[in-house]
Amino acid sequence: MQQESSAPGGRRSRAVAAKKKAILSAGLTLFSRYGLHGATLEQVAEHAQVSKTNLLYYFPSKEALYVEVLKNILAIWLAPLKAFRTDLQPLTAIAEYIRLKMEVSRDNPQASRLFCLEMLQGAPLLMAELSGDLKTLVDEKSAIISGWVREGKLAAVDPHHLIFMIWATTQHYADFATQVEAVTGTDLSDAAFFQRTVSHVQQMIIEGIRPRQTA
Repeated sequence: MQQESSAPGGRRSRAVAAKKKAILSAGLTLFSRYGLHGATLEQVAEHAQVSKTNLLYYFPSKEALYVEVLKNILAIWLAPLKAFRTDLQPLTAIAEYIRLKMEVSRDNPQASRLFCLEMLQGAPLLMAELSGDLKTLVDEKSAIISGWVREGKLAAVDPHHLIFMIWATTQHYADFATQVEAVTGTDLSDAAFFQRTVSHVQQMIIEGIRPRQTA
C-alpha cells in the first residue's frame, strides 16, 4: 500500500503535484499584480491555501518561485512556435501561428502581463532561458521562413522582424486588455470579438508578407 501511494501515479504524487500547481498559480496571480518585490510569500501561501513553511519546502525562496513561474510562462509562449507547421503552405502556417498566439493571449492574460513586466525590467532572472531555448527555437523557425522567402513563397521579409511583429500584435490584446476594452467595449473573452480580431490580424500580416507579383 505504501509502495502504491509513493508511485508516480499514486495519491501522494498527485497531491504533491496539485499543491505545487496551486502555489505556482497563486504566484502567477500575485506576481502579475504586484511584481516580484511587491508580492510576499505570506500572500502567495494564503492564496494557495498552504502554510508558508509548506511553500518553502517546494520553493526555497520567493526568487525561486518567481523563476519557476516565469519558466512556466516561457513554456506557454514557446508552445505555438514549436507547433509552427512546416507541412502547411507558408501563408497558412503563419496564419495558424497567429491564431495560436491569440489563443495564448486570450487564455493566459496574467502570464502575458507578468512576462511583459519581466522584459521591461531587463529579464534579470530569465536571460539564460531567453538566450538559450528561446533563441534556438526562434533561429530554427527563422531559417524555415528564410527558406520560404528564397523560394519565392513569401515576400522578402526579415524572419526575426516578422516573428517580433506577430508577438507584439497578438500580445497587445493581453498586455493592454484594459485599453482594448476601454476603446472597443469588449476583450478577447468575447468569442465574436476574438474571431474578428484573429481574422483582422491575420489579414493585415498575411497581406504584408504575400509574394509580390512581378511585371
